[in-house]
Amino acid sequence: ELPDSYFQPSPADLKAAQASLSARTQALTNAPLRTQAMREAEEKTKRARWPTTTIRIKFSDRSQLEKTFLSTDKIRTVYAFVRGSLREDVKPVKFVLYQTPPKREFKVSDPTVRDLSLADLQLAPSSVLLLRFEKDELNYTDVPAPLDESILAQAEDLPAPPNFDAQTPSQPSTAESPRNPSSGSSSGNTSLEKKIPKWMKLGPSMYPCFPVMRSADLFLCL
Repeated sequence: ELPDSYFQPSPADLKAAQASLSARTQALTNAPLRTQAMREAEEKTKRARWPTTTIRIKFSDRSQLEKTFLSTDKIRTVYAFVRGSLREDVKPVKFVLYQTPPKREFKVSDPTVRDLSLADLQLAPSSVLLLRFEKDELNYTDVPAPLDESILAQAEDLPAPPNFDAQTPSQPSTAESPRNPSSGSSSGNTSLEKKIPKWMKLGPSMYPCFPVMRSADLFLCL
Protein backbone atom coordinates (compact mmCIF):
# COMPACT_ATOMS: atom_id res chain seq x y z
CA GLU A 1 0.00 0.00 0.00
CA LEU A 2 1.32 3.40 -1.00
CA PRO A 3 0.81 6.51 1.12
CA ASP A 4 -1.21 9.46 -0.10
CA SER A 5 1.95 11.50 -0.51
CA TYR A 6 3.09 9.12 -3.26
CA PHE A 7 0.33 10.39 -5.57
CA GLN A 8 1.15 14.06 -4.97
CA PRO A 9 4.00 15.38 -7.15
CA SER A 10 6.81 17.02 -5.29
CA PRO A 11 8.41 20.32 -6.37
CA ALA A 12 11.34 18.32 -7.75
CA ASP A 13 8.98 16.23 -9.90
CA LEU A 14 7.30 19.35 -11.27
CA LYS A 15 10.67 20.93 -12.09
CA ALA A 16 11.82 17.76 -13.87
CA ALA A 17 8.62 17.58 -15.92
CA GLN A 18 8.91 21.27 -16.86
CA ALA A 19 12.57 20.83 -17.83
CA SER A 20 11.72 17.81 -19.99
CA LEU A 21 8.93 19.72 -21.74
CA SER A 22 11.16 22.73 -22.34
CA ALA A 23 13.96 20.55 -23.73
CA ARG A 24 11.54 18.86 -26.12
CA THR A 25 10.19 22.21 -27.30
CA GLN A 26 13.69 23.55 -27.88
CA ALA A 27 14.66 20.41 -29.78
CA LEU A 28 11.68 20.79 -32.11
CA THR A 29 12.30 24.50 -32.58
CA ASN A 30 16.01 24.20 -33.27
CA ALA A 31 15.76 21.04 -35.37
CA PRO A 32 17.67 21.35 -38.63
CA LEU A 33 15.79 21.53 -41.91
CA ARG A 34 15.49 18.16 -43.61
CA THR A 35 16.56 17.77 -47.19
CA GLN A 36 14.49 15.95 -49.77
CA ALA A 37 16.82 12.96 -49.52
CA MET A 38 16.29 12.81 -45.77
CA ARG A 39 12.51 12.96 -46.17
CA GLU A 40 12.58 10.24 -48.82
CA ALA A 41 14.72 8.04 -46.57
CA GLU A 42 12.27 8.58 -43.71
CA GLU A 43 9.31 7.68 -45.92
CA LYS A 44 11.14 4.58 -47.16
CA THR A 45 11.73 3.49 -43.59
CA LYS A 46 8.07 4.05 -42.75
CA ARG A 47 6.91 2.02 -45.76
CA ALA A 48 9.26 -0.80 -44.80
CA ARG A 49 7.88 -0.76 -41.27
CA TRP A 50 4.21 -0.79 -42.35
CA PRO A 51 3.95 -2.58 -45.70
CA THR A 52 0.16 -2.98 -45.35
CA THR A 53 -2.65 -0.70 -44.22
CA THR A 54 -5.96 -1.85 -42.75
CA ILE A 55 -8.85 0.42 -43.68
CA ARG A 56 -12.22 0.15 -41.93
CA ILE A 57 -15.18 1.83 -43.66
CA LYS A 58 -18.03 2.83 -41.36
CA PHE A 59 -21.53 3.41 -42.77
CA SER A 60 -24.21 5.64 -41.25
CA ASP A 61 -25.95 2.67 -39.58
CA ARG A 62 -22.56 1.78 -37.98
CA SER A 63 -22.01 -1.22 -40.20
CA GLN A 64 -18.32 -1.66 -40.87
CA LEU A 65 -16.45 -2.89 -43.93
CA GLU A 66 -12.78 -3.76 -43.51
CA LYS A 67 -9.94 -4.74 -45.82
CA THR A 68 -6.15 -4.69 -45.79
CA PHE A 69 -4.38 -2.87 -48.64
CA LEU A 70 -0.78 -2.28 -49.58
CA SER A 71 0.53 0.92 -48.06
CA THR A 72 1.67 1.96 -51.53
CA ASP A 73 -1.89 1.78 -52.91
CA LYS A 74 -3.74 4.98 -53.77
CA ILE A 75 -7.02 6.08 -52.24
CA ARG A 76 -8.83 5.16 -55.47
CA THR A 77 -8.11 1.52 -54.64
CA VAL A 78 -10.18 1.93 -51.47
CA TYR A 79 -12.98 3.60 -53.44
CA ALA A 80 -12.98 0.73 -55.94
CA PHE A 81 -13.24 -1.81 -53.11
CA VAL A 82 -16.16 0.01 -51.46
CA ARG A 83 -18.01 0.50 -54.76
CA GLY A 84 -17.60 -3.18 -55.60
CA SER A 85 -19.19 -4.08 -52.26
CA LEU A 86 -22.37 -2.03 -52.85
CA ARG A 87 -25.66 -3.15 -54.33
CA GLU A 88 -26.08 -2.80 -58.08
CA ASP A 89 -28.69 -0.04 -57.73
CA VAL A 90 -26.39 1.97 -55.44
CA LYS A 91 -23.10 1.61 -57.35
CA PRO A 92 -23.81 4.61 -59.63
CA VAL A 93 -24.35 6.88 -56.59
CA LYS A 94 -21.31 8.99 -55.75
CA PHE A 95 -19.88 8.97 -52.25
CA VAL A 96 -16.95 10.43 -50.36
CA LEU A 97 -14.69 8.97 -47.68
CA TYR A 98 -13.63 11.23 -44.85
CA GLN A 99 -12.28 11.38 -41.31
CA THR A 100 -13.45 13.41 -38.35
CA PRO A 101 -12.47 15.19 -36.14
CA PRO A 102 -11.02 17.29 -37.62
CA LYS A 103 -12.92 16.70 -40.84
CA ARG A 104 -10.66 15.58 -43.65
CA GLU A 105 -12.11 14.43 -46.95
CA PHE A 106 -10.32 12.04 -49.30
CA LYS A 107 -11.74 12.84 -52.73
CA VAL A 108 -10.42 11.12 -55.83
CA SER A 109 -10.99 14.35 -57.73
CA ASP A 110 -8.62 16.20 -55.38
CA PRO A 111 -5.14 16.32 -57.03
CA THR A 112 -3.51 16.66 -53.61
CA VAL A 113 -5.04 13.33 -52.56
CA ARG A 114 -5.42 11.05 -55.56
CA ASP A 115 -1.69 10.83 -56.35
CA LEU A 116 -0.60 10.03 -52.79
CA SER A 117 -0.28 6.56 -51.31
CA LEU A 118 -2.09 5.44 -48.17
CA ALA A 119 1.15 5.85 -46.26
CA ASP A 120 1.58 9.38 -47.62
CA LEU A 121 -1.97 10.19 -46.50
CA GLN A 122 -1.05 9.16 -42.94
CA LEU A 123 -3.52 6.25 -43.03
CA ALA A 124 -0.97 3.52 -42.27
CA PRO A 125 -0.92 1.16 -40.46
CA SER A 126 -4.70 1.31 -39.82
CA SER A 127 -7.45 3.92 -40.08
CA VAL A 128 -11.22 4.32 -39.88
CA LEU A 129 -12.97 6.21 -42.69
CA LEU A 130 -16.57 7.38 -42.65
CA LEU A 131 -18.73 7.19 -45.78
CA ARG A 132 -21.27 9.75 -46.99
CA PHE A 133 -23.45 9.33 -50.10
CA GLU A 134 -24.59 12.22 -52.26
CA LYS A 135 -28.17 10.99 -51.79
CA ASP A 136 -29.20 12.02 -48.28
CA GLU A 137 -31.74 9.21 -47.99
CA LEU A 138 -28.85 6.74 -47.89
CA ASN A 139 -27.16 8.56 -45.00
CA TYR A 140 -29.90 8.11 -42.39
CA THR A 141 -28.90 6.08 -39.35
CA ASP A 142 -32.00 3.87 -39.65
CA VAL A 143 -31.21 2.91 -43.27
CA PRO A 144 -29.22 -0.34 -43.55
CA ALA A 145 -25.91 -0.16 -45.35
CA PRO A 146 -26.56 -0.81 -49.08
CA LEU A 147 -24.13 -3.71 -49.32
CA ASP A 148 -24.32 -6.55 -51.81
CA GLU A 149 -25.94 -9.80 -50.71
CA SER A 150 -22.66 -11.68 -51.06
CA ILE A 151 -21.03 -9.25 -48.63
CA LEU A 152 -23.91 -9.41 -46.15
CA ALA A 153 -23.70 -13.21 -46.18
CA GLN A 154 -20.17 -12.95 -44.77
CA ALA A 155 -21.09 -10.36 -42.14
CA GLU A 156 -20.35 -11.07 -38.50
CA ASP A 157 -21.88 -9.40 -35.46
CA LEU A 158 -19.60 -7.38 -33.24
CA PRO A 159 -18.97 -8.98 -29.85
CA ALA A 160 -21.46 -7.86 -27.24
CA PRO A 161 -20.00 -5.65 -24.51
CA PRO A 162 -19.88 -7.11 -20.99
CA ASN A 163 -22.82 -6.33 -18.72
CA PHE A 164 -21.25 -4.75 -15.68
CA ASP A 165 -24.65 -4.21 -14.04
CA ALA A 166 -25.12 -7.98 -13.78
CA GLN A 167 -21.96 -8.35 -11.74
CA THR A 168 -22.79 -8.18 -8.06
CA PRO A 169 -20.11 -7.39 -5.50
CA SER A 170 -18.89 -10.34 -3.51
CA GLN A 171 -20.63 -10.72 -0.16
CA PRO A 172 -18.62 -11.18 3.03
CA SER A 173 -18.60 -14.64 4.50
CA THR A 174 -21.41 -15.33 6.98
CA ALA A 175 -19.09 -17.48 9.07
CA GLU A 176 -17.04 -14.45 9.98
CA SER A 177 -17.60 -13.47 13.56
CA PRO A 178 -19.02 -9.98 14.15
CA ARG A 179 -16.80 -7.30 15.51
CA ASN A 180 -16.86 -6.81 19.22
CA PRO A 181 -15.60 -3.40 20.24
CA SER A 182 -15.17 -4.53 23.83
CA SER A 183 -13.02 -7.54 22.96
CA GLY A 184 -9.97 -5.41 22.38
CA SER A 185 -9.66 -6.44 18.70
CA SER A 186 -10.69 -3.06 17.25
CA SER A 187 -7.08 -2.19 16.49
CA GLY A 188 -6.68 -5.46 14.58
CA ASN A 189 -9.82 -4.83 12.53
CA THR A 190 -8.64 -1.32 11.76
CA SER A 191 -5.33 -2.65 10.49
CA LEU A 192 -7.16 -5.04 8.17
CA GLU A 193 -9.05 -2.23 6.48
CA LYS A 194 -7.40 -1.10 3.25
CA LYS A 195 -6.33 2.47 3.20
CA ILE A 196 -7.92 4.35 0.29
CA PRO A 197 -5.87 7.18 -1.24
CA LYS A 198 -7.45 10.59 -1.40
CA TRP A 199 -7.47 10.57 -5.19
CA MET A 200 -9.84 7.58 -5.06
CA LYS A 201 -12.22 9.12 -2.51
CA LEU A 202 -14.64 10.65 -5.01
CA GLY A 203 -18.38 10.71 -5.00
CA PRO A 204 -20.39 8.98 -7.73
CA SER A 205 -20.92 12.24 -9.60
CA MET A 206 -17.19 13.07 -9.54
CA TYR A 207 -15.82 9.94 -11.18
CA PRO A 208 -13.93 10.74 -14.38
CA CYS A 209 -15.36 9.13 -17.51
CA PHE A 210 -13.06 7.03 -19.65
CA PRO A 211 -14.68 5.35 -22.71
CA VAL A 212 -13.68 1.71 -22.81
CA MET A 213 -16.07 0.22 -25.36
CA ARG A 214 -18.62 1.50 -27.81
CA SER A 215 -21.27 -0.46 -29.66
CA ALA A 216 -24.40 0.40 -31.64
CA ASP A 217 -26.51 1.32 -28.59
CA LEU A 218 -24.10 1.36 -25.65
CA PHE A 219 -21.29 3.61 -24.52
CA LEU A 220 -19.55 2.34 -21.41
CA CYS A 221 -17.54 4.52 -19.13
CA LEU A 222 -15.33 3.47 -16.23
